[in-house]
Amino acid sequence: MIRRVHHTSFTVSNMDRSLAFYRDLLGMKVLNEQGGKLDYLAEITDIPGVDMRIVFLRPTESSEHLLELIEYRSGAGAPADVRSSNPGAGHLCFVVEGLISEYERLRAAGVRFRSAPVRIAAGPRTGGYAVYMLDPDGVTLELLQMPPGT
Repeated sequence: MIRRVHHTSFTVSNMDRSLAFYRDLLGMKVLNEQGGKLDYLAEITDIPGVDMRIVFLRPTESSEHLLELIEYRSGAGAPADVRSSNPGAGHLCFVVEGLISEYERLRAAGVRFRSAPVRIAAGPRTGGYAVYMLDPDGVTLELLQMPPGT
């Protein structure tokens, strides 16, 4: 029986570049770094002799949900086509305050967006705003500003 969600994980092509994005630009806190060429990692991934660099980040002080970034230093595969409409693609959503100003700050820093922030016109988040952006490897991330009063 599932008890809770511990983390979401993305495979990255360059850990230093991804840390510059997630830690430095988005403000996540690095909790720990681990990995290397360890037998249990080779067994879990089914990649003999794999060498991995793994970094766990906490999105906010109050978040129990973690983000795990993995760079395969050996056994790396080809980049996946992670466009939102492709089966198997996913995204991670961050709730923010002041979405318009956050969008402007990130856009000025060179972050790629699918659109400008869009007002949500239907459903339980009517009156809020949302926008999709891309991390350095093209992974979709959503910024969501909840509607007033929620």
